Amino acid sequence: SHTPMINGLGVVGWGVSGMEGLAAALGEPLAMLLPEVVGCRLAGRFNPGVTATDLVLTMTETLRCLDVVGKFVEYFGPGLSALAAPDRATVANMTPEAGATMSYFPIDAETLRYLSATGRDAQHVALVEAYAKAQGLWYDAQAAPAEYSAVIEIDLAAIEASVAGPRQPHERVPLRAAAHAFSAACPVRVAQEAAGTAAPVNDGDIVIAAITSCTNTSNPAGMLSAGLVARNAAARGLKPPPRVKTSLSPGSRVVADYLARSGLQDSLDALGFHVSGFGCMTCVGSSGPLAAPVADAITGH
Repeated sequence: SHTPMINGLGVVGWGVSGMEGLAAALGEPLAMLLPEVVGCRLAGRFNPGVTATDLVLTMTETLRCLDVVGKFVEYFGPGLSALAAPDRATVANMTPEAGATMSYFPIDAETLRYLSATGRDAQHVALVEAYAKAQGLWYDAQAAPAEYSAVIEIDLAAIEASVAGPRQPHERVPLRAAAHAFSAACPVRVAQEAAGTAAPVNDGDIVIAAITSCTNTSNPAGMLSAGLVARNAAARGLKPPPRVKTSLSPGSRVVADYLARSGLQDSLDALGFHVSGFGCMTCVGSSGPLAAPVADAITGH
C-alpha cells in the first residue's frame, strides 16, 4: 500500500496482483486496457488548521462518487503550488480507497526540491529537470491543460477538518458534525445514557486508539502535530481511559527518529502511544487482543 507514494513525485506506478508481478518477473508480456484519465484541477490554499488528511478524505469521498475504478487521476492547476511533496504523497497514497488504479502529480519544481532535500546532487537534479522538459512531462502552469476524459474541481480553501466513518474511509463527516453523526451511529448508547443504565463498556465507546496507516504517518506535519497535541495533553494531566488500547506504528523508521530527536516521542509515550512496530498493523486489523475484561464485555453484550 506504500507504492502509491511515488505518484506524489510524478512517478507512474501502481500495485499489481501476484500473477501480474510473477509474469513481469519472468519476462512475460502483460496486456491492459488504455485507462481513462480524470483530471483533478486544484485551486486555492488550505485554511489554517486544515491538514492533508482532511484533503484526502474529501478526495476519497469525491472520487468514489465519480466511479473512478480502473481509471487514472492526474492533479493539475494553481493549487499544486500549495502542496509540498509529503502532502502530495499523502493524497496519492489514499488512491486505493477511492477505487482508482492510480492518482499522480506531475513533475515540477516541488519534485526537484524533494530530490535536493533527500541528497541528490545538483547534476542529478538538473538531469531530471532537463529530461522531464524534453519529454513533455514537465508541468507548466501557464500552458493549456491536457485533454482528460473528465475534469473535476477541488478548492483547497473549501476543505474543512473531517473524520471518516463510522465504517468506510469514503464516509467523510465534517468535524463540526461529528457529534450528530456519532448519535446517529450509536442510538443504543444515547438511549442507555438517557436512562442512566450505561455499562462499563457501551456501544460507541473507543477501545482502540492507534496512530497508524501509511497515509497519515508519511506526513511529517501530521505526525509532529500529533506529538504537539500529546505534549499539551500530557501537560494538562490528560490520559486515555484504561480500556483504550493505544499504539503508534509508523510506516517508516524515519518517523521514530524525528519524533525522538524533537522530544515529542516522550509526550506520546506518556499517553501510551509507544512505537509498537513499523508498517501496517491496526489499520489492517492487526491490533492484537484487547484487554480481557474489555473483550469479555464486548463478546457478552
